[in-house]
Amino acid sequence: MKTYQQTRFKHLLLNHLSEVKGALFAAVLCLIGFTATELLGPWPLKIIFDYILLPNPLPESYSFLEPVFAKGHTFSLTVLAGAVLIIALLQGGFSYFQVLITSRISFHFVYVIRRALFDHLQHLSLSFHDRARSGELMTKISGDTKILKELFSESALNFAAHLMKIIGMFTVMFLLNWKLTLLVSLTLPPLIALLFYAFQKIKHQAKKQRKEEGRIASRINELLTMIPLVQSYAREPYEKARFESESSETLERSIRITRLTAISTRTVEIICAVGIAAAIFFGSQQVLHRFMTPGDLLVFMSYLKQMYTPLKKLPRLLSKFSKARVSAKRIAALFYEEPEISDAAKPVYAENLRGEIRFESVSFSYDDGRKILDQVSFSVAPGQRVALVGASGAGKSTIAKLLLRLYEFQAGEIRIDGVDIRKYARKSLRREIALVLQESVLLGASIRENIAYGKPDATDTEIEAAAELACAAGFIKALPEGYETRVGERGCTLSGGQRQRIALARAIIRQPSILILDEPTAALDAASSKAVQAAMARFQKGRSALVIVHQLHDIRDFDQIIVLKNGRVVEQGTHQDLLAKGGYYYDLSRAAHTLQGIS
Repeated sequence: MKTYQQTRFKHLLLNHLSEVKGALFAAVLCLIGFTATELLGPWPLKIIFDYILLPNPLPESYSFLEPVFAKGHTFSLTVLAGAVLIIALLQGGFSYFQVLITSRISFHFVYVIRRALFDHLQHLSLSFHDRARSGELMTKISGDTKILKELFSESALNFAAHLMKIIGMFTVMFLLNWKLTLLVSLTLPPLIALLFYAFQKIKHQAKKQRKEEGRIASRINELLTMIPLVQSYAREPYEKARFESESSETLERSIRITRLTAISTRTVEIICAVGIAAAIFFGSQQVLHRFMTPGDLLVFMSYLKQMYTPLKKLPRLLSKFSKARVSAKRIAALFYEEPEISDAAKPVYAENLRGEIRFESVSFSYDDGRKILDQVSFSVAPGQRVALVGASGAGKSTIAKLLLRLYEFQAGEIRIDGVDIRKYARKSLRREIALVLQESVLLGASIRENIAYGKPDATDTEIEAAAELACAAGFIKALPEGYETRVGERGCTLSGGQRQRIALARAIIRQPSILILDEPTAALDAASSKAVQAAMARFQKGRSALVIVHQLHDIRDFDQIIVLKNGRVVEQGTHQDLLAKGGYYYDLSRAAHTLQGIS
């Protein structure tokens, strides 16, 4: 049974088509008008050949032209030449409006798909983003949607136009001379077989090509984020060689697809030339034996050439269609991804929480089955400051992510204010919890916007008050444009201490019930660390705070210390109590003092 996400992409397409059905109808009318004018195109010339240049009497079917012919050949030629011009103008008008309407529809289609895809990606669980490659996702959002747009605006309607033209012209040709039409039809089976073969080959290559392009985009994205590392280790030649190796595969694939398309196109042209040559030879025989008029042959050959023209373009259209089909499947595959974490059927809305936290026998492991937390139990009273201590990989940061419901634990219970966090609406729960990371990320925007990211409707007074409390107001005011100063991407134009204080202001402005600090001073110098710690101490008053730490000398006055080892809680208590036990915390503390003495 298909899930909602598995049908969402189809619903999205159907809803879009429903919204633009009026424009689509207009585009189809223009398409019909364009096809009709193309069918009319050669007929004025036929009439000139058969009934002006040759002294043949007008048949009954052309009796409506008798008043025109009664006024002489010059007048008749003028009218027929004018008809050619009017048909050309109508054809151009229909073509213009068809292109305009379909382009508007296709651009809106890309907008709808990208918007829905972007929104969907934001709601997917962190476990998905841990697996996915950001460059691959970027290729799908930008490149694959663009290919779909080209298919819709160009290939799909062009294919429809070509099909209508072929059917219309084939019908008229059959009425003109069914024998000659059947003769020409002998070229269609090899053409269809060739196009089907080319489509299958190109589709297979296009699928591999899109995957390779996704890998290249991921490589570029990865490289741009680690430029300082590459340059500091002088690894530019190595990265260049890796990039060239992957790019060369895509180059070969692109050449292969182009070669397949070119071979198919040339073969189609040869088959079409055979059909045209046969039609000229046997058609001329029909004219000589008075079974056809020269004008009939002229119309027949005009239609045949026009009918073969779209067939010659079909290999390129099929190449585009193959790529678009692959792109559609790649986009649909993203929509098929479902969030692993969802709200309860009747969620509880978190508001003004007291901040009581309780972990009861919580176990968690990632997709690889490796257990990160194993039967973890502890409690935090409202307003307590609690430190999470342990070696790297002990599970400290995982506890913070589980509290925010960024991941779902497999066993046990996590309660906040006595309510299982799985019963809370996720957005309301996350509004009550503020997170300050060890490596704070800022937006490439103004400082004011970065602080207000925690509360989009914040007033200037609230923003400045949050900066003041975070000990950030001083350096912000000293900047050339103050709060309007724009920071570089990820905050690269600010120092580590400045970034941390802005990140803390961003958390403060939310006025959360619970504060989670993930080693916020680990990468800072002594002066910056002191400023950030002072800001945190002021803000933590009256709030429950979970602080992930490695520098044990900073947590002596904490209300409680929880010691983790290999995903288990091995000790918990105050600093003095844990030292008195002489256990694992004591060993960690001694090791920290030794390292501090060496440094």
